[in-house]
Parts: sequence; structure tokens; C-alpha cells
Amino acid sequence: MFDNVLHQNAKNQIGHDIASNIFPGAVLFSGEVSSGKLTCALETARILACTGEKKGHWLCTCPSCLQHKALVSQNLLILGPRDCTPEISAASKAFLNAACNNARYLTAARYLFLRSVRKLTQRFNPVLWQGDDKIAKIAAVTSEIDEELEPLDFSYELPEMEKLEKACKKILELCEKLESSFLYNSIPISQVRNVSVWAHLKSVEGRKTVIIENADRMLESVRNALLKILEEPPEDTVFILTTSRRNAVMPTILSRVRTYTFNNRSLEEQKEVISRVFHDESFQGSINDFLLKFLSVAPDELRENGRKFLWGIVNSPLPEISQLIKDCGGFDPVIMFRIFLSGIQESAKKLLSNPAGAAAASELSEAVRNTWNNVTVYNQSVQASLEVLVRDISKINKIHGNILRWAVM
Repeated sequence: MFDNVLHQNAKNQIGHDIASNIFPGAVLFSGEVSSGKLTCALETARILACTGEKKGHWLCTCPSCLQHKALVSQNLLILGPRDCTPEISAASKAFLNAACNNARYLTAARYLFLRSVRKLTQRFNPVLWQGDDKIAKIAAVTSEIDEELEPLDFSYELPEMEKLEKACKKILELCEKLESSFLYNSIPISQVRNVSVWAHLKSVEGRKTVIIENADRMLESVRNALLKILEEPPEDTVFILTTSRRNAVMPTILSRVRTYTFNNRSLEEQKEVISRVFHDESFQGSINDFLLKFLSVAPDELRENGRKFLWGIVNSPLPEISQLIKDCGGFDPVIMFRIFLSGIQESAKKLLSNPAGAAAASELSEAVRNTWNNVTVYNQSVQASLEVLVRDISKINKIHGNILRWAVM
């Protein structure tokens, strides 16, 4: 069990509970970003639905396991915000390198790429988007992705290298369009209601699983709708919630789930994950830093733009927000916005050496957190959220006698 979940102690307890038939109908996987929570959730869904003799074995060839490994099972729903495109870019590079060199790990790299794309497209399952006015436009993009992806699946011989590179590039472009244009930064209540209807439908193919990523990014009304399902979950459906901020999950939800805590992998363990999964032996940083390499704007440049943004507010002229957004790649995926905001907060660390500065830094940090939440929880546009942040920072600076100028000197 869980052969593809590396250096994570939580898998042992999860495997024990499944084998002992005491795995509950609602659980929370809690741990840092890139700690393997989604991988473990997907593997849990496969094991629970397995109909083979050796239940949960990675090499099981029962129909259910094959569908789950390919992420095409009708008994699986994935919802919630996620920055999918950096992983797709990294998987594409590993796949193309393996194909070019006919590497021994080509099959694994092929699976990696197919699954990375479907981790995104699964979030646009018609079940989730029923009643949404965007569903027709979404279907047009997902159909095109499926069409491009089909010749790369295991039912076909891989095309020649030039065609393979062209297909991977096209798929990545379509995935970027799908994620940037349609994926909500927080979970809409309509999707939770649609999940409730789906979960109560009897399955003829075994146990169903709903994976809800970043469960902390929900409005109160959405949390309450989810809570109603968790209070009386259907017998044949398992709910797996994930979060990197357990303290932001509503206490009444926490009381209805069993939490499995994912430990922080050491840097050496993370380097091994990068080597074994993405087949990159040279990278020396964390998994998160590795994936950030594939952003359209470098993290250091995003942080520097955050510092310049703060400088402009304090010293004038005020930053031109529309140009800033363009310079930062439209903050797409949204992780780029988080890195930009971290540049603002890092600048404020200079103020912590005296009480007046510490008070201003604390207020600035709160304003930055509110800006992030406005985008990721309340689905406010980046443009509008930054306009509010300019006003908030200007007010903080005025109240504290222009003390923020020391942060950008």
C-alpha cells in the first residue's frame, strides 16, 4: 500500500486503519504544502475502491485500480483550488526527457504527465459544474485537452518526438487557460451542493471518494453546506479534506473528521522525492521551490516587485496596478500573487527592531493577509484587492508617521 507516497509517516496509520476496516467516512489530511497530501488522498481512494485479491497493491490490475491510477474513475470527484500548472510543466519536462532518451522510467514519467493534467481536468467534472453558466465554455476546453491527451495515453504508441513536444506544449497552453479562466480560488457553494447530490446516489461500481483540497478556503455558507453532508455522510462515500492550515478549518468540521497529520519532510527527503518522481538529480532545494522554477515569472522577481510596490506607496508615485499585474504574469497561477505579497512582508521585517515599527509591521502583515484572503476566499479580482491594499498601507503609514519608509530604504 502507498508505494508512491514517499517519506510520509501518515500513510502507515492510514494503511492500518483501512486494513482494520476502521477508516472513517470523513477525514482531514493536514500538513505543509507539497507534503504529499493529494497523492495520498488519490491512493486512498484507489485502495478503498480496489476489487483485486491483494487489496491495495500498486500493481493490481483490477478495472477499478486501473481507472484510479489513470485518474478517470467515475467514482472519484476532486474539487478545490490548486496551482496545477507548475506541476504539469515539471511533469511534461520529465516525460519529454524520458521519451527522448527512451529512459527506463518512461512508463512512470508517462503516468506522471497524464495524472498531472487530470489532477486539473478532474476539477471540471460536469457533476461539479452542473448549473454553472460557464459549463459550456469549460467543456470546450476540457474536450480539447482530452483530444490532445488521448494519443499520449497507454492505449497508443507514443508519436515521434517532434509531434510529442508539440502535443505537450499545446496541452500545457490549454491547461493554463483552463486554470486561469475558470478555476475558482475558493470552493463555491454550488459545487458542495452538487457533491451532496452525487454522494447520495448509489454506486454500482463500489466505494466513492470526494477529495476537497484546501478546505480552509471556504466562505462560512460553504462550510455550513459541507458540514451538513459530514454530519450524515452516505455509507459508500468517503470524504477526504486536505489543508495546510488546520487552524483555519471550522471547528465544527474538525469535530466531524479524523485528522491524519503529514510530517514536514527533511530537505534530503524532498530532494529524493524530486529525483524519484521528476527524475531531476541536480536540483538542491525543496519540492515547492522546484515547482516554482516553472512559473512564467521568477519568484525573486515577484518578491522584488512586492518590495517596489511598497516603496511606491510610501515614496510616491503610487504604483500603476494594471502594469504591475502585467509585469507579474497576471499573477497566474495565484501562487505568484502569494510570492509577490511575501515580498511586501519581508520588507517589513526591518521594522521589528523597535516597538513603533513592530506595531506598523503587524498592521501591514494583517493587511497583506486580508488581501490574500480577498482573492483566495472571496474570489475578489487581484486588481480590486491591490487597490484596497494601497489604501490600507497608505493609512498605516500615515498613522505611524511615515515609518514604513524604513522598510524600503
